[in-house]
Amino acid sequence: MLSCKVRNLSEHTIAHYERHLKMFFDYCGNIPASDLTKDLYEGYIHCCQEKGIKDVTVQTYVKVIRTFYYFCMEKAYIPAFPLSVPKAEKELKEVYTDEELLALLKKPDMKKANFAEYRMWVIINYVLATGNRIHTLINLKIKDLDFENAVIKLSVTKNKKQQIIPMTQSLVAVLKEYLSIRGGSPEDYLFCNRFGEQMTKTCICNYLWNYNHRRGVTKTSIHLFRHTFAKNYLKAGGDVFRLQKLMGHSNINVTKDYLNLLVDDLKDRYDELNPLEQIEKKKKKYISLQK
Repeated sequence: MLSCKVRNLSEHTIAHYERHLKMFFDYCGNIPASDLTKDLYEGYIHCCQEKGIKDVTVQTYVKVIRTFYYFCMEKAYIPAFPLSVPKAEKELKEVYTDEELLALLKKPDMKKANFAEYRMWVIINYVLATGNRIHTLINLKIKDLDFENAVIKLSVTKNKKQQIIPMTQSLVAVLKEYLSIRGGSPEDYLFCNRFGEQMTKTCICNYLWNYNHRRGVTKTSIHLFRHTFAKNYLKAGGDVFRLQKLMGHSNINVTKDYLNLLVDDLKDRYDELNPLEQIEKKKKKYISLQK
């Protein structure tokens, strides 16, 4: 963990390592480092699989353990040997449908709605327009909004690289109205709790759960808006390289995973565009001419 902190890994990543290493240590018990064998590593994988844990999840667990093993090898606590990660088919990322988005984006009646409901509506507009992670969202400050140039400065990101992203005119209008109601100084957090303090991830997730269910939407994940942003951006004709920049991905392959979300949209005009169907039409036309 000290090595992770020295490498300046994010708090989220360090917590992820700690959580999964604890699970591994609970499995293997109090043993000397010399007992970190390949058999133990593979036994842990088998144990996870036997518990019925999804392949993708097992893969996530094991990547952390492999990293720990390699750290021990670098320190010469154990001899060096290769370790593989079990293969897993990536699951299609879930998104909000257009019908669900229409329900969620219906503006609350400002004469009846409380601030919490209105703030949740603004947050949904924001995440759908930007695809930002919740960790970035809760760290936004009012000063990060540049309405004159229609851009947002993201100071807190997963890879710790500051980022500038554009704001759409619709989002500009929503945020300007929100700030006229919310008030606050440039140093204040954009989305605050009732005491004017920074909102927590748990707080936003709880509010979203209630907000969505009141509108008949059973999906309640804030992260699904990020997936939805990516899908709709690509569906509208956006290219994967710009999407990579907008979403702050260090690896283009992570961004390319979102292309799988367009499977249903590939059905549009499929018969009309499919080579076999085109030949079948020509064949029928040829046969009719021969008659």
